[in-house]
Amino acid sequence: NTQLSTNCSLYFILHMKSSSLLAAALAGGGVSGFTAPLQMKVSSRRCDSSRLNSAAGETFALLFDCDGVIIETEELHRLAYNAAFNEFNLQIGDEPVEWTVEYYDVLQNTVGGGKNKMFFHFRETKGAFPTSEDGKPAPTTPEGEQDLVDRLQARKTDLYKELIAEKAMARPGVLELMDQALADPTIKVGVCSASTKEAVTKVLDVTLGEERRNKLDVCILGDDVAKLKPDPLIYTTAAERINIDPSRCVVVEDSIVGLKAAKGAGMRCVITYTTSTEREDFYGLGADAKVPELGSRGVSLDMIFGPMKTELDAEILAGVKD
Repeated sequence: NTQLSTNCSLYFILHMKSSSLLAAALAGGGVSGFTAPLQMKVSSRRCDSSRLNSAAGETFALLFDCDGVIIETEELHRLAYNAAFNEFNLQIGDEPVEWTVEYYDVLQNTVGGGKNKMFFHFRETKGAFPTSEDGKPAPTTPEGEQDLVDRLQARKTDLYKELIAEKAMARPGVLELMDQALADPTIKVGVCSASTKEAVTKVLDVTLGEERRNKLDVCILGDDVAKLKPDPLIYTTAAERINIDPSRCVVVEDSIVGLKAAKGAGMRCVITYTTSTEREDFYGLGADAKVPELGSRGVSLDMIFGPMKTELDAEILAGVKD
């Protein structure tokens, strides 16, 4: 109808204006090798009358990380990295570059983003970049280091997509909780992942499907922000995009890196830990609740937002969380 069209047009104008201001404010930031280009892109939004007419004070948001939350992908990432390292014949000294399960657990709980993990490994863990491609010397300039990491990441992404197509399956309870939120006009729903757009898009295509993806209010990925988790930028950007106070947002994460990003943004955080992260002290770092899986504990929308509708800082998942 005419009112809905007017509201949607006004929303689009305000959204574009806020995006331009944010991009201008962030221009020029970051450290070489540890940043992604600022390309603010958001998936299609549900522009319907019930959502547009919900008062801001009555609206909440449920934001999902992707890897480890929607789908347990960390082992697939590790396998894809090692396959790329092997194809490039990476060596430091006489040792091939290979990430063990134990070491990758450390990486994923320390550093956000795939390129950042490689920079951390070469610069901090090993103190040297590798030779590659049958004896090609290790890069000696920041530009050469960036080029090698960029090429490794591109190949790793292709290998990862092949693994996803074969093995992807949503974690128990995730889609059920997401569908409850998508059906509730007072809940905004989004995905915020530090992974690249190319990699996450494949995961979301396989696990969520096109119809569910198109209903998301916001989808912000590693390519879209200048700083990655544990920096809170990805979540503060999401809150700005859907025009909601961070205190009314609940994030579902699986790692220390994601928890720090959520709490740094001033949001509540529910942890669905994996075998790689189950030993972490999530409560010590501010988690509001943790469960092994959403499905195993029967986590519902009302268990999360029911108490918050009475008091924003109320306990959530009482009697259900670890």
